[in-house]
Amino acid sequence: MSALFDALTAHPFSFRRPVPDSALRQAPARAAGPAFEVRPISQPDGASSRLGVEVAGLDLAEPLGSDDFARLHEAHLQHSVVVYRNQRITPAEHIAFSRRFGPLQRHVLRNFKLDQHDEILVVSNIIEGGQPTGLGDAGAYWHSDLSYKPKPALGSLLHAQELPEVGGDTLFADQVAAYDALPYTLKQQLAGLLAEHSYLLKYEELRARNPFRPKLSDEQVAEVKPAIHPVVRTHPETGRKALFVSEHFTTRIVGLPQARSDALLAELFAHSTQPQFVYRHHWQPHDLLFWDNRAVLHLATGVPEGQRRKLYRTTIEGDVPV
Repeated sequence: MSALFDALTAHPFSFRRPVPDSALRQAPARAAGPAFEVRPISQPDGASSRLGVEVAGLDLAEPLGSDDFARLHEAHLQHSVVVYRNQRITPAEHIAFSRRFGPLQRHVLRNFKLDQHDEILVVSNIIEGGQPTGLGDAGAYWHSDLSYKPKPALGSLLHAQELPEVGGDTLFADQVAAYDALPYTLKQQLAGLLAEHSYLLKYEELRARNPFRPKLSDEQVAEVKPAIHPVVRTHPETGRKALFVSEHFTTRIVGLPQARSDALLAELFAHSTQPQFVYRHHWQPHDLLFWDNRAVLHLATGVPEGQRRKLYRTTIEGDVPV
C-alpha cells in the first residue's frame, strides 16, 4: 500500500464537500474504538484502479462515531465501490447504517421486500414452496439503480446472506473514467443533452424469461413513470462529471431523431463498459457492498443452475441530477 493511498484514506479529501450536519447529528458519540483499515483491492492488470476498496476490522453492529463515519464517506466518494468485510449485522443494523447517508427508497416490487423491513429488497434465486424468496434476475443489464426516478439512487448497499460456490460476481463500470475518456468532440455533442429513463424498457423481456417476475399493476406502473435526466451528470459532492445512461433503463435521447438517438446510445453503452473501466467484485461471506449510483453502472454476472444466492439490498435516495 502506497504512502499516498494511506494518506488519502486516513484524512478528508480536499475536493469533497463537508458531510452534512444532519448526517453527523445522527452519529452516536463514542470513545475511540478499534482501528479499521481502508485498503485497495487487488485487481488484474488493465482493470479499473479507482474503483474498489475494502474496509477491514470494522463492526457496523457497534456505534460509529462522526470521525469514523466521515472517513468511510470519503472512501465512498473517492472510490465509488466500498466493501465492508465480514459484517454479521441484522437487517435493522443494515438499515440504520444506510440511513446515515440519507433517506431510503422502496423498490416498486413490494412482494420481494424482507418481512418486517420494507426498506430491504431481497435479491435471491432461491425457490421455496414453489415461490421465489426474492428478485432472482436483478441486475441482468448494465444500469444505475432507480435512474428512472425523479431522484435516482445515491447509492445501494447489498449484504451477502447466502453465496453460491461458483459464479455470482458483480461488475461495476466507472462512468467518471468513461466520460473522461471520451473524445473532446463527443463531449461537446453530449453537453446539454437529456435522456429518458424508464423502468418498463426491459420489463416484459425479463418477464418472458422469468416466470416469477410479476405483472405490474396500474398503480405500480404509475409509480415508475419515465424520468428525464442529463446524459452527463455532475456529481453533487465531488463535482466530477459522469455518463448517466444505461442499456437497462435509457430509452432515448430527447430531441434527437430516433435513428440518431439509438446510434448514439449504442455508442455510449459500448464505450462505458469497456474492460478498463470495470471492477469485478468476487463476493466473500458477509460482505456488505456499497456503490455510488451517481458514478458507476453495475451488472450481475449470473449464477449457475442449482447454486443458491441471497442478498439484502437497501437503496439511498439521491438528488435531482444536473
